[in-house]
Amino acid sequence: MNNQIRIPQVRVISDEGEQLGVLSTDEALSRARDVGLDLVEVAPNEKPPVCRIMDYGKYKYEKSKKKHGQGHGHHGKTKEIRLRPKTGEHDIGFKVKQAKGFLQHKDKVQVSVIFRGREMAHVEEGRRVMENVVQELLEFGKLESNPQQMGKKMICTLAPK
Repeated sequence: MNNQIRIPQVRVISDEGEQLGVLSTDEALSRARDVGLDLVEVAPNEKPPVCRIMDYGKYKYEKSKKKHGQGHGHHGKTKEIRLRPKTGEHDIGFKVKQAKGFLQHKDKVQVSVIFRGREMAHVEEGRRVMENVVQELLEFGKLESNPQQMGKKMICTLAPK
């Protein structure tokens, strides 16, 4: 920046963004001072290096504002919908509607089918329920983990698109 630039010739871009061409460093510095701004090296690896006439303090300030502005968004949570192999069609439809809302709100959805007692003998019925729910939710989210059996639960996770 300014007097720290040691290269004899640089390509200069004005504060409005127009190319001024290749100038000597002293001439570029004098043009920057005439406008009341700084000469900042933006591409030092080019031949010749590229310098821009700009307000360096303002540039640094805006860059720090952008950096601090990031990260203040929606932090996705994991929501769970629980089903059973014998859950009725209307109840499943209601749970799917809730899950669609979660996915649209940028939350992950964990779909769980829970087996109790003799239901463990009919795992294929639970898998059918799981596949139907996942099919309905695929237009709003993408499958993050495939359905897998974990003891008395069958679990899969969907992430928002």
